[in-house]
Amino acid sequence: MKNVLVIAYYFPPSGGPGVQRVLKHIQYLPECGWNPIVLTVSNGDFPARDESLLAKIPSGIHVERTEIYEPYALYRKLTGKPANTPIDVNVIKKESQGRSFTENIAEFVRASVFIPDARVGWLLTAVDAGLRLIREHNIEAIYNSSPPYTTSLIARQLKRRSGLRWVTGFRDPWTGFLTTPKRWFFPAWIDKRLEHSVFREADAVECAWEGIVKDIRGKFPDVPSAKLHHIPNGFDSSDYPVLAPEAAPRERFTITYTGSMYGRRNPASFLAALELLVQRGEIKPYELTVRFIGRFGSEVLAMFDQFPYRDSLDILGYMAHEESIAYLLRSDALLLVVDEAKESEEIVPGKVYEYIGAMRPIIAVAPTSGAIHELLLETASGKTAHQSDVEGIARVVGEYYAAWRDGKPFAPNASTIAQYERKNATRRLATLLEG
Repeated sequence: MKNVLVIAYYFPPSGGPGVQRVLKHIQYLPECGWNPIVLTVSNGDFPARDESLLAKIPSGIHVERTEIYEPYALYRKLTGKPANTPIDVNVIKKESQGRSFTENIAEFVRASVFIPDARVGWLLTAVDAGLRLIREHNIEAIYNSSPPYTTSLIARQLKRRSGLRWVTGFRDPWTGFLTTPKRWFFPAWIDKRLEHSVFREADAVECAWEGIVKDIRGKFPDVPSAKLHHIPNGFDSSDYPVLAPEAAPRERFTITYTGSMYGRRNPASFLAALELLVQRGEIKPYELTVRFIGRFGSEVLAMFDQFPYRDSLDILGYMAHEESIAYLLRSDALLLVVDEAKESEEIVPGKVYEYIGAMRPIIAVAPTSGAIHELLLETASGKTAHQSDVEGIARVVGEYYAAWRDGKPFAPNASTIAQYERKNATRRLATLLEG
């Protein structure tokens, strides 16, 4: 069994989608001949916490936690937000959203000082801890998961000082992405140089969606294509509980959404489509329940409150990962909403695969020519309508409602879906670690 150093900021008790990819790699790497030694933070300022995930860390895995300076306590004070307000790139306002004076100041500091991101203070403790772990545990390879992109800089330093093989992982693109702060020339130049150095010096780059590979090729043609590997996210069938049969058929057509919603990722078009269906008499409000599970911005909560059929909405908030999966299984359809942004055609959120694994029809409010649409076609897992196409969204909802009402079974492509089991992704990562 060879030892690999895994560097990840999002690690239990962090919750949210970012933690799942690394956690599943940790669980399945030993089956592939690699023993993970984890380097993470001891005092992370996570947007969401899920203490139940601590039990998912395999016994015997060494987890080293070091302190990090987190600037978000100062950010909350500066912007007047309560001390317990979750902060991440999804909730920091864009200029077009009407920032206050103090929010503008905070954003200028974030864009000018915190390069590549607000976790850069972790470099102060993580590099020394990583070198010690390399010596003490006879590490033979390094793997890091970004974002935050600071983990790539930590791994780059360890690569330079140890000469070990380094695989850098990306769940999102780096510069120029929808979550990237708007930097003025000099910090933007620094950020781009850091990004380029990571792709140039890493031995392999694994990307969670194909659009990240395209992004790297477009920005840095000198990075060899042979270095870039698309390893998609997936689902873990062992996470899906075996539920007792329901005593009677559900009296309401139940649609479930899990995840966060802020800014450009919002349910406005979907709610408009529901209103249209009710007004036409195609669905009765008392025959419909739409569950929203996760974290939602104030503007999204206002949309819920203003919806004329508010009793048909069930806002449950953030919950533990396994609990949210159980809700997926107790649904008649699943709702996916993708950000309205130039990158939308390429974005494939990790939760898409958990939806697919639940074997429930997916209503995707997303580009009809993008990666999500192609994945749903490949797996026969759902249908897509563009964010701007309220009539199209209504048509998809209406079709699945009619199938539910008539008792028609849903038949996705189970053999294709099985290819997206998490352990298959980990096997591909293990191959990259071998070199």
